[in-house]
Amino acid sequence: MNSTHAVLGQLALGYAPLVSKSLDIEATRVTVFALRPEGSPDAGELLAALSEAFPTKAVQLNVAHEGLLKGLLAAPLPANVRIEVPAFLLSDAELAAQAQARGALLKGRSDAAGFKQLVLDLPDLANGPLPAGKSVLVAGARSAADFKQAFDGGAAGVLGWTVHGDFEAPPASAARNDAQADLQVIVELMSRVDQGEDVERLEQTLKRDPSLAFKLLRYMNSAAFGLSVEVSSFRHAIMLLGYARLRRWLALLLATASKDHAMRPVMFGALRRGLVMEELSKGMGDSEVRDEMFICGLFSLLDHMLKQPFEKLLQSIPVPERVRQALVDKTGPYHGALQLVQAIEDESVFDVRAALDTLMLGADEVNHAVLRALHKAAQLE
Repeated sequence: MNSTHAVLGQLALGYAPLVSKSLDIEATRVTVFALRPEGSPDAGELLAALSEAFPTKAVQLNVAHEGLLKGLLAAPLPANVRIEVPAFLLSDAELAAQAQARGALLKGRSDAAGFKQLVLDLPDLANGPLPAGKSVLVAGARSAADFKQAFDGGAAGVLGWTVHGDFEAPPASAARNDAQADLQVIVELMSRVDQGEDVERLEQTLKRDPSLAFKLLRYMNSAAFGLSVEVSSFRHAIMLLGYARLRRWLALLLATASKDHAMRPVMFGALRRGLVMEELSKGMGDSEVRDEMFICGLFSLLDHMLKQPFEKLLQSIPVPERVRQALVDKTGPYHGALQLVQAIEDESVFDVRAALDTLMLGADEVNHAVLRALHKAAQLE
């Protein structure tokens, strides 16, 4: 998506996956805040921006502005977009009819007829049994424990993240699982690339896992990254990209190649973090910085994926010093951008505003970057 939309300068956006009980990603929830509550953001322009970012993928809209919400309900909605409507607004008969006609989800406990799905905040699970005859999605999860609580409480899906906050190491006796062992091929390959080993040695390493080789070539030929010629082999990739650029593709592979089904929400987050940070860096005009910020976002959840703290992980995985500073020391030039992405994931307008001020970025610039990144991520999956 290359268009600009003025409405994005009036808003703060957040996003989170809708995760099913089987841990599949069923949709992306986009949360919309008005930076000036007294403003009148244009609903049609917002839908146009979202349609470019999500031409086919399912989107669930959570809108924290009554005027914008009413405008969206009155507008023609794309088939892949659903809107959450606070249950207390059903006292407005016209709005209630529009919401029902568009298959809206109700936010809050309600027995209102004509609505099949509810969205409840996680703490609301403690307020008694779930309404009969309704499918319930639980919002606000920030950890694997939150997901367990939601699903144990009867949720059909969860809107949120399995991983947030600092990494907690598993017990010392925990065995290294097969998913972690699978990723060791990529870690070894990254180390060999970092050391500048010859192409034959690199190819031999990659051939130990043909499925990884296939996925790497698929990524390289994806429209999301716009290479001018098709990459036909790993050797061709090295000739075309060079070793420095190849590190980016291997980083992408490492962050998304786990065969552990439980890691799907984590990989969803890692890919988008990398792409958002890359998009934020594009005004800098420095390809090295762009690649490093991409890797920084991608790797920011590796500790949870590989069940090791960054201090230990980055002893075996080569990363640029500025990436190490952000992930281990929580300092350096990329740390602020990583904090901004985490605020966007948290759907926290206050933290997003604070991060924008710290980084001296405009809301329009950040929101366009977020939507471009979400569009690219959908092309890669």
